[in-house]
Formats: sequence, structure tokens, C-alpha cells
Amino acid sequence: MGRWIFAIIALLAASAATAAPRPGHETGFLDRSVVIDGVEYRYEVYVPRNFDSRKTWPVILTLHGGGDYGDDGIRATVSTLADSIRLHPERFPAIIVFAQAHADGTPGWQRQGGQAALKEVDVAVAEFNGDPARIYLTGASAGGNGAWFLASRHPGKFAALLVVCGFVSDFTGKESHLFYPSLGGPGPDRYLKIARAVAKIPIWIVHGDADQNVSVEESRRMTAELKALGADVRYTELAGADHSGAWRFAYAEPAIAEWLMAQRRR
Repeated sequence: MGRWIFAIIALLAASAATAAPRPGHETGFLDRSVVIDGVEYRYEVYVPRNFDSRKTWPVILTLHGGGDYGDDGIRATVSTLADSIRLHPERFPAIIVFAQAHADGTPGWQRQGGQAALKEVDVAVAEFNGDPARIYLTGASAGGNGAWFLASRHPGKFAALLVVCGFVSDFTGKESHLFYPSLGGPGPDRYLKIARAVAKIPIWIVHGDADQNVSVEESRRMTAELKALGADVRYTELAGADHSGAWRFAYAEPAIAEWLMAQRRR
């Protein structure tokens, strides 16, 4: 009888160990940092509550707008995509990197901030068993500019692109007062140059037609060039929506989240 009892206890213990979450993996918003050319960049990584290191996970890189530059690593999780994750975590079963560019007087994502963001993605893929075929890029406002920039320079890295009230032309930030040089260089073909670089990536663009910060024409022009190239592009123009209204919609819309999570790099 004693042997049977010990056998049953051992079996139950083994079953419990199998069913329990794997140890050593925190979830939620986690503090992380990388170093680029001797400069530390702090950022946050969101890890779903049901994280299991035996599975591969999609990875989302999100780029903040001009009001969130800094070196605390946290400001980027105050609103936009972070709000939607807190309210509806089931829509984003992914590892999510909230990068932060420094307030160093440069156009953030076009410079060292963008290099740091890419390194953060690579670190997240290694640490959390990320799927290289399901890396997604999104950004709003200055982050939308950063999304166009990084995707056009590294088109083979991303499985999908969600750009919210972004811009390609020369621009001076309303909050940051930073100057952002045109991504496609001078001249009327600047949109076409970026469109050609990202044309193989599935893209969803969102912009409000009442945006007083970034002209809706930026997204209209990019959409037109992408459609002319036969790209897989969707465009949502929000009637009466201002600058912040565009990203509040984009990151709260279930159809956009579903579309994003369904993409896989070709």
C-alpha cells in the first residue's frame, strides 16, 4: 500500500510541474535597456500573462511620438498602444517593445534612437523566443515618421506596418520643435521613393482629416503611391478626427489588431 501511495504522490507532483507556468519568466511591462555606442537606451517590453517560452511569439515594435522623448524608458507606455493592451490584452498575444528615443536634439528614430529600437527587437526575439517571420512595426506621429524610416531602410525585417498620422516630408514637430528631414529626399517623388522601398510589406495607414499637427495629405500621398505600385495597403481616413484621435482609434480598433497579428513575412 505504501508503495502505491508514494507512486500516486510522485505522479501528481509531476503533473503539477507540467501544468505550472515555466519558472523564471516575468510577465507584464518589464524594464530593459540596451547600449548603442556607449549610450544607454531604456525601454519597456510587454510580456503576455500566458507567456510560454516553449512557443514562438510575434514581436511588435512601437515608436512613440514627439512628446515622449526622454531616457526614463517609461513614457512610451503611458498611452496609445499601451492603453489598448491594458484594456484588451487578448487582442495582442505578442511580445511588445516600447522603444524610447532620447531628447538629444536629433529626429529620434532617424538617428541613434532608431538603431537602439532595432537592437531592442533583436534582444526581445532572443530573450522571449520571438518569431523572426512575425515582427511588426507601428508608430504614431513622429513615430509614424520613424516607422516609414525604419521600414524603408530595413524592409526585410518586418511582416507588417501600421502607420498612424505619420509623415514623409520635411517637418518641424509641434511639441518637440525638432526638424525632421524628408525621408525621400527633396523633390515631388519623395513619396514614391519610400513607397517603392516598403511596397512588399502589408501596410495599414490611419489618419484623421482634421489633423492640425500632421497634414492628412502625407498619408493620402503615401497611400496613392503604394496603390499605384500594387502594394498590399489599407487606408482609413477618419472624418473629423484630430491628431490624437487617429491613434486612439487605430490602437483600439479590433479589426486592425486582428489584421496585424495575422500577418507573416513573405
